Amino acid sequence: MLFTPNDKSFYRKKSTLNLNGHLIDLSSPVVMGILNITPDSFYDGGRYNTDITILKRAAQIIEEGGRFIDIGGMSTRPGAEEISQEEEIGRLLPAVTIIKREFPDISLSIDTYRSEVVQQVYDEIGDFAVNDVSGGTFDLQMFAKVASLNLPYVLMHTKGKSDTMQNNPVYTDVVKEVILFLSAQVQKLKQLGVCDILLDPGFGFGKSATHNYELLNRLDAFRIFELPIVVGLSRKAMIWKELNLTPDQSLNGTTVLNTLALAGGCDILRVHDVKEAIEAIKLVDNTKNCS
Repeated sequence: MLFTPNDKSFYRKKSTLNLNGHLIDLSSPVVMGILNITPDSFYDGGRYNTDITILKRAAQIIEEGGRFIDIGGMSTRPGAEEISQEEEIGRLLPAVTIIKREFPDISLSIDTYRSEVVQQVYDEIGDFAVNDVSGGTFDLQMFAKVASLNLPYVLMHTKGKSDTMQNNPVYTDVVKEVILFLSAQVQKLKQLGVCDILLDPGFGFGKSATHNYELLNRLDAFRIFELPIVVGLSRKAMIWKELNLTPDQSLNGTTVLNTLALAGGCDILRVHDVKEAIEAIKLVDNTKNCS
């Protein structure tokens, strides 16, 4: 049986996340700072390719108030080429090792859709959150792996792999279709015993700009799950192409859309610019507290 968003009894409110034996409070939104150790990411590719630059970026995320560091070893931007599992692991393991050595209390999430990468990183550093852009569709062993290791899991929606996802994506109702996909995948995770699930609508992954703005406009529809919502809008094409800018010029637009996401119920902002996201959270919280 497929559970639909009307089956509210199937879901339970999550305002905490269990990671490394510690409860992370999500009663107020938090920030996930991006650290891409890839040469080809759309905004910061190639910036963090040495121990010094990786640690400097990690320190910046922490000092500016980031609650998580999200580390990616393979670009998943539209049009990106898939690299081998060995190359992805070769990038990730040195980076996560030095970060956990220097900042042992920081919470990490690993941006990967490969279950074997999850296992090898876990063997190296222990618990972390898995940030899977495929929502368990690229590696069918991912859900079982997350369940066996008892790891938090970010369940994201995508439509197609990186090299084809933006080739004229079509939806009848993008919000309804994303919700139905997430509902089916949540059911599978729950049946395996995964307790800490976060949802990401997947802005920019197999969606046109119109689809992205429709998702953002109706973000409150995802509250039906009563699970934390992760939003990643930072410097994406839906901002800079609409404003005829470049990713480097899109910080202001990012902050505007992050603010709308917070108003719509976002719990975790995944961003390049941590300081500005923290400021947006503070101001939105102040506004909500006055009501």
